[in-house]
Amino acid sequence: MTQTAAVLLADVACHAKYVPSRYIRPPSSRPNIADVDASGSAIIPLVDLRDLSGPGRAAVVQAIGSACRGHGFFQVANHGIPDDVITSMLRVAREFFRQPESERLKMYSDDPSRTTRLSTSFNTRTEEVASWRDFLRLHCFPLEDYVHEWPANPPAFREAVAEYAMNARRLALSLLGAISESLGLETDWLAAALGKQAQHMAVNYYPPCPEPELTYGLPGHKDPNAITLLLQDGVSGLQILGQNGRWIAVDPVPGNLVLSNDRYKSVIHRAVVNNSTERISVPTFYCPSPEAVIKPAPALVDEEHPAAYREFTYGEYYDKFWDRGLQRESCLDMFSESPICDPI
Repeated sequence: MTQTAAVLLADVACHAKYVPSRYIRPPSSRPNIADVDASGSAIIPLVDLRDLSGPGRAAVVQAIGSACRGHGFFQVANHGIPDDVITSMLRVAREFFRQPESERLKMYSDDPSRTTRLSTSFNTRTEEVASWRDFLRLHCFPLEDYVHEWPANPPAFREAVAEYAMNARRLALSLLGAISESLGLETDWLAAALGKQAQHMAVNYYPPCPEPELTYGLPGHKDPNAITLLLQDGVSGLQILGQNGRWIAVDPVPGNLVLSNDRYKSVIHRAVVNNSTERISVPTFYCPSPEAVIKPAPALVDEEHPAAYREFTYGEYYDKFWDRGLQRESCLDMFSESPICDPI
């Protein structure tokens, strides 16, 4: 797609009195915003990481393990990323999306293989219904390989995002160590299993929507990576699917998702939009290298806990996830030892 043919949502939404037809979901798959549990802060585990590097580490590891087993998602406090780093990250994110269209389009591409690109919805090449989102996708590790590709404007963008990315990586590795220990594995087991590792970031922009009940920022899905750290501004929009089948609104705080041989499951989550306020979110995806073989730790497999999935490379999994365009909540069943028929 050429730059002249590109249409970003932000430039449609600012004039829209109605939701354009390509964003409208079928009635059976609309968000039903009225039927959402607003008590998320009381339901979702909050883990204080203050003692993760101190004498209370065992208790923090236990809390993380319990959250992963019971929810697949948790909020963290005292995570170590300085407030000024977070503030700067959100500021340059908002400044980027408020630039003139001509400046933003310098980064536009609908090619998912590009390591730095601005795009809209999820995968415009494959999806049938678009999502109410623009996003800037950035590869972040190793930083020196990618920073030069990032937007040069706003002027503070590269410095602010690089500082946040380095802090997010430290937190991700710390959490992976704790998760490994909670499974009874060596601290570095998960990090080593990821291979040379990769880190991506999506800077998501959800403009106000005139009819939010007809569409999604992103429909329900599971993330395809090892761990996700989510930074949000002060605007609500994240929801997770509760164990009772109801969607739960989540207050804007960092969180993470983890999967490990069907014992730790990633939670299904979605982004809804509103008719009055723009929303920014910045998920950091910490990923295996494309050639890393995804399989359970031998110590987690026995007669009572057989391998739930066949071995596959992360590259194979990620390609299937991206090609589906969020038409299903997860594509992990394609790798099951007992495959489920896939109609898509």
